[in-house]
Amino acid sequence: MSQTEPNGANGAGATNGAAPSLNILAQYIKDLSFESPKAPASLRGQTRAPGINIGVNVGANQIQGGDNEYDVRLTLNARAGEGNDTLFHVELEYGGVFRLENFPQEHMLPLLFIECPRLLFPFARQIVADVTRNAGFPPLMIDPIDFAALFQQRLAEERARQQVQPVANA
Repeated sequence: MSQTEPNGANGAGATNGAAPSLNILAQYIKDLSFESPKAPASLRGQTRAPGINIGVNVGANQIQGGDNEYDVRLTLNARAGEGNDTLFHVELEYGGVFRLENFPQEHMLPLLFIECPRLLFPFARQIVADVTRNAGFPPLMIDPIDFAALFQQRLAEERARQQVQPVANA
């Protein structure tokens, strides 16, 4: 049963009258690396919690030959330890193939860089937790990520870069 607006029009709000849809067609590990350079010595009881640095990056590309299909990649990079005393370093590039149909063009970038990585994140987080646990460390449970804030930061950096270029070329 479909819902309609009081005036009888379908409230889809799409560009051609069809309802917008976002589908996950596939999820995959593109690259996974784990290093524990000082093992097994690093597995002995730690007296204090190590410093942990986490990096996050999101990339997206339209798939050639796939109408409305996009490859979105979430890269997580985590390093535990201080200076040269690295306990472990894990890098994960986790991807998903998404089909985005009937969305207005102005919604595409936020969908690709906010919504799609938000859907991928729980799976990537679990992989990192499992790998660190299986390596003999407590599982690294990465805190939730505000992909909207990351997207806004990326847009601001891009705007700043574009403003600097004309001055540099003058």
